[in-house]
Amino acid sequence: MGLLDRLIGNDRKLAATKYAGRESASDRAARVRQHQHRARGIQEAAQQGQAWEDADRQRERTRGRR
Repeated sequence: MGLLDRLIGNDRKLAATKYAGRESASDRAARVRQHQHRARGIQEAAQQGQAWEDADRQRERTRGRR
């Protein structure tokens, strides 16, 4: 048993008791990455849709002037 074990105690037992039921840091990081990836895709799709809508309105305006 090392000095850290004497000071902290059994870290596995501590993790199982004190932090039971909590999301791990790696799980949280993966969840945040996945959310950001999806949000970025949604934002890009919205921007493409808006660009198409703007171009379509511009086409309609130029057709009306002829």
